[in-house]
Amino acid sequence: MTTMTDPPKASFQLSMLIYDTRYRSYTFQFIALALLIALMAFLGINLVKNLAEQGQNISYSFLGEPAGYDINQRPIEYDSQSSHMRAALVGMINTLIVAFLGCITATIFGVTAGILRLSPNWLVRKLMAIYVEAFRNVPILIWILIIFTIMTAVLPPPNAFRGDNATSSMFMDAVAFTNRGVYTPTPIWGSGSLVVVLTFLASIVGIFMYRRYATKLLYDTGKLLPTGWPSLAILVLPTLIMFFILGQPISLDYPALKGFNFQGGLHIRGSLIALWFALAIYTGAFIAENVRAGIQAVSKGQTEAAASLGLRPKRIMNLVILPQALRVIIPPLISQYLNLTKNSSLAIAVGYMDLTGTLGGITLNQTGRAIEAVLLLMLFYLTISLAISAVMNVYNNSMKLKER
Repeated sequence: MTTMTDPPKASFQLSMLIYDTRYRSYTFQFIALALLIALMAFLGINLVKNLAEQGQNISYSFLGEPAGYDINQRPIEYDSQSSHMRAALVGMINTLIVAFLGCITATIFGVTAGILRLSPNWLVRKLMAIYVEAFRNVPILIWILIIFTIMTAVLPPPNAFRGDNATSSMFMDAVAFTNRGVYTPTPIWGSGSLVVVLTFLASIVGIFMYRRYATKLLYDTGKLLPTGWPSLAILVLPTLIMFFILGQPISLDYPALKGFNFQGGLHIRGSLIALWFALAIYTGAFIAENVRAGIQAVSKGQTEAAASLGLRPKRIMNLVILPQALRVIIPPLISQYLNLTKNSSLAIAVGYMDLTGTLGGITLNQTGRAIEAVLLLMLFYLTISLAISAVMNVYNNSMKLKER
């Protein structure tokens, strides 16, 4: 009786790094990485050498020096005596604000326009096609300038709200739309306001839990629970009850016209609004095409099968088409979010002080530290891009089909 044994494995030889397919790809990757590191080291050594010949060096001590300039949009406390680091932090927060608002609004515009581009109504379909083609084929900088110019030319100045014969009036006696921006009430946080905020956040978590339970019940038993009014009740009632139990700890500070401008409240500058809507509308045009492509990628048999079950078109889109189309929509959507975030660096065109305007603009010009400032800018945008990509990839993986 004979037994079969595996042939002895050949001993490792250096030639296998080139001729063996198991090691060849690793060899080429290692060589490419080594060449890249060598190139970066060569450039770095030359940079340090050239700076030394000019009596300069790479230093970030300038970040602790007083900035000496004002910033118009200040989400945190800042004045001209604050450090360049503080100015960069203000610009960083301003960048994150416009990127966050832009991504949300662009998604709403894009999904709506993408669905309407497939509408059976000829007029609606053509209007959405005009929107998509007009906005995505014109540079974003031009749209930023156009929207900002329209705002400053059409909206009234603050003194138009003055006196008994004022030509303009505040919306609901609380919000003023002017050519300098929008003035809205701002909350005043009193004792116990944190409990109200935590209750509101817990209500949001409760909505997700209720909707997940409703979805599971639908899949298990076929019973469809209402989600609209229950979700609204979960969101509003606990927060209102806690708000009145604690004696209304949150009040509002309303804007009022004093002198030549409004005082009090929250001032959302026109530069932020123009940049926000320009980025949202421009990026939304690209997202609309991604949504349209994702919907068309779903087999028409899915729509016909859902219609045969008696579902209305709106329910078919929400329950059948869009969940399947998300697997096609999400990957290019990540790229659009990244593009919007990086396009926000054009904010200086309308005077909105983002990180490019503070650290990469005034700070760079005052200190002469161009290399250090640009490296910090690169690091910031790289970090934000990788963070957005990581979060969206996690969501993309959760939407993949689970196969056995």
